[in-house]
Amino acid sequence: QVQLVESGGGLVQPGGSLKLSCAASGSIFSFSISNVVWYRQAPGNHREYVAVMTTSGNTAYADSVKGRFTISRDKAKNTVYLQMNNLKPEDTAVYYCNYLEYWGQGTQVTVSS
Repeated sequence: QVQLVESGGGLVQPGGSLKLSCAASGSIFSFSISNVVWYRQAPGNHREYVAVMTTSGNTAYADSVKGRFTISRDKAKNTVYLQMNNLKPEDTAVYYCNYLEYWGQGTQVTVSS
């Protein structure tokens, strides 16, 4: 079993920043077994890929967030972060982290003036 808990969401003005956290726990969680992926889902939209932290520590991003978002990890804390800069209203969504078939409950990000 794996538990994923996202945090760090909130309301921010356009151009602002937020840092999301995904804290993982459970007997089968290991950064060396599978990637950790951030997704987001806006109202009325499908869930979409945002960024991935691979087992080897490589990263990749959706084109819509490239250059603005940074994914990182702290192995000692079993936590993956998503630093989001220069936020835009279209970044408004519930953000989820994913590991194997496990999902967190999500954290709401709202970008509005």
